[in-house]
Amino acid sequence: MELGIVSDTHDNLDAVEEAVSVFEREDVDAVVHCGDVVAPFSAAPFDSGAFDFYAVRGNNDGEWALRSTVDEFGTYLDEVGDLTLDGSEIAVYHGTGAPLVDALVECGRYDYVLHGHTHEFVHEDRDGTVRINPGGIPFGGDSGGHYAVVLDTDSGEIERFELF
Repeated sequence: MELGIVSDTHDNLDAVEEAVSVFEREDVDAVVHCGDVVAPFSAAPFDSGAFDFYAVRGNNDGEWALRSTVDEFGTYLDEVGDLTLDGSEIAVYHGTGAPLVDALVECGRYDYVLHGHTHEFVHEDRDGTVRINPGGIPFGGDSGGHYAVVLDTDSGEIERFELF
């Protein structure tokens, strides 16, 4: 299964639209947004019909209408999501609490733990659980790009795509 992963888009429509283009081009089966979509208008482009869509609540997702917007075309997972996709057990959490991220990784229940929040790319394997943070829009003054990740759940391989 090809799984698209993105996080911390913070209402940047250019980043959202580029991520959707990447996911469509790569023919992903599903997309997980790890939080900080922020407003409903910036979730709408994920309604492409080309993939299933899942999102968790981020600490900057202040508009409660985000839930109903996402639920019109995808699945809103609240604070923490627990998914089984193509036989892979996946936890999704924005990442606001680092101890909770570590607990999800270390509990041994999940094949993958997906999160955001720090805006820094992470890809690590800890005793058979793979933690992925695709990164996010660079904080003011920071260098570097914003990335979307495609995970092949069969092989465990990931590919990063720079959004800008």
